[in-house]
Amino acid sequence: MTPRVLAVIPPMTQLNVPYPSTAYLTGFLRSRGIDAAQEDLALALVLKLFSADGLRAMRAAIEAIPGKRRGRRTKAFLREFHRHLASVDAAVAFLQGRDPSMAHRIAGRHFLPEGARFESLDVYYDPDGGDPLAWAFGALGTHDRARHFATLYLNDLADVLREAVDERFEFVRYAESLALSQPTFAPLAEALAAPETLVDATLRELTVAALDRHAPDVVLVSVPFPGSVYGAFRIARAIKAARPDVVTVLGGGYVNTELRELAEPRVFDFFDYVTLDDGERPVLALLEHLRGERPVDRLARTFLREAGVARYIDCGEPDIPFAEVGTPTWDGLPLDRYLGVLDMLNPMHRLWSDARWNKLTVAHGCYWKKCSFCDVSLDYIARYEAASAELLVDRIEAVIAETGQTGFHFVDEAAPPKALKAMAEELQRRNRAISWWGNIRFEKSFTPELCQQLADSGCIAVSGGLEVASDRLLKLMNKGVSVEQVARVTHAFTEAGILVHAYLMYGFPTQTAQDTVDALEYVRQLFAAGCIQSGFFHRFACTAHSPVGLDPAHYGITLKPLPAITFAKNDVPFTDPTGVDHDALGVALNKALYNYMHGLGLDDDVRGWFEDRVPRARVPRDFIERALGQRVGGAGRR
Repeated sequence: MTPRVLAVIPPMTQLNVPYPSTAYLTGFLRSRGIDAAQEDLALALVLKLFSADGLRAMRAAIEAIPGKRRGRRTKAFLREFHRHLASVDAAVAFLQGRDPSMAHRIAGRHFLPEGARFESLDVYYDPDGGDPLAWAFGALGTHDRARHFATLYLNDLADVLREAVDERFEFVRYAESLALSQPTFAPLAEALAAPETLVDATLRELTVAALDRHAPDVVLVSVPFPGSVYGAFRIARAIKAARPDVVTVLGGGYVNTELRELAEPRVFDFFDYVTLDDGERPVLALLEHLRGERPVDRLARTFLREAGVARYIDCGEPDIPFAEVGTPTWDGLPLDRYLGVLDMLNPMHRLWSDARWNKLTVAHGCYWKKCSFCDVSLDYIARYEAASAELLVDRIEAVIAETGQTGFHFVDEAAPPKALKAMAEELQRRNRAISWWGNIRFEKSFTPELCQQLADSGCIAVSGGLEVASDRLLKLMNKGVSVEQVARVTHAFTEAGILVHAYLMYGFPTQTAQDTVDALEYVRQLFAAGCIQSGFFHRFACTAHSPVGLDPAHYGITLKPLPAITFAKNDVPFTDPTGVDHDALGVALNKALYNYMHGLGLDDDVRGWFEDRVPRARVPRDFIERALGQRVGGAGRR
């Protein structure tokens, strides 16, 4: 008899959409005739905590701590508790799209209790005494205005929960520091052995309820990020306590990246098996083993515990081809209960959180797979496989038929231009209207003609890596692009009506303060020219599986010795001879970027964003204008 499988999303991931790993696995397993279901415990936890009953439990937890000093947020929460109790369910229902009539009350700013998060609104000021948010919402933007206020309200409640009940809680990650490149299992084990918090107890109750609903024989827990690891282990602990006969399996992006050298036997007190890379082949092999059809030595990319020690087994069977993995299914996930939150008012940036997108991949892996900061040696990037445009659009139509929604987010490392062109042509041939966005490389293949074709097929936005806007460092990164090329490509997308988000980086090996100032000047000009509408700066981290981590001398750095590793390995500390204080520079970069995304400060000298003295930018102030071959004037300015 084939075991019944339940795939689970642990806390915390996005609130607006289910993380797609369980949808892919469930769709694949069902295509092979296996009884499979899925649960999003991340969403269930948030909806339970941020409800009237959840707030009552939060207040009880706060009052049960005798003599504890209460912070400003907690005092305000208790003082306004009756208003929170009356408004929280309405605010959540509004963000779910189930009660749009609440928009007027929420937008009026007299219904929701306003905590510290609403202070962010003070930065918007109209010197003429008008509506300071008119630039974002206009005269008729009541619904979006209300969504922004409701989001601030939930963030206020999350701050209270973190301040008074569980300092590890965040909406999109939970106890991330317990799992982020931890060489040993000790910090996580200590946290798991501690008394339950309200968050822990709620997650345990939700896990047991899911077991009762589905009665699974096998539970797959997919962990995409370090901030999901603690919740995953809490789920496994609850399963072992309630149903010790259930087989628990750990997999996902975090595992594939950080647990490749797993040697910690205590992990298997929670999980019977740990699998690496794409889950289809390892899970099929494991289910055959559990049915008695495959010996243990024929498992695929799987850790288990034997005689008290961790053992890794890989029979070497090839992965399921990308064209044969089937269509993901969202059956069983409460698609009408996800929250369309509006954290940032930038039109491009908000796409990540304010709507429910069907997530698909155009291809498996990355067709470029050369960037020196990326984990190009790992399977999820290194193994590139594409599917035909006909099959891709078949999957698109199957997902639309199931969900009733035509918005798609293609989550490839970098969607291939040829594949996107073929998809656009196939969508046109079938006269199929969708909206879509996704990750790309800013390469010259994206001509103005192709950008327009993609826009006509439904493309509304793209995101891509500009990283450090410096030709010297882009060459060292092996990005295969130049700043001029990025300017032309992003401008072509913008001219076609497609929003552009740039991934940016600072702290790359040998990057100097001068490089950083120059990069920010390029970014300023790209915003001013209307080439990009959104961006995000992240600090470079040297990882064990990247070209930098594998050959640090080539990049001018020295790796610091690592401790003995039995659990997670990814980030590797290093010494950069430049000695630049990248943390201090990063504060200025993010401050500048936040303002640029709101159309502010685009005429100012970039040195004004830095607290300490920095060199003058060497970049001509008309560099991007000349690269585009035209005058852009005040494009993108307010």
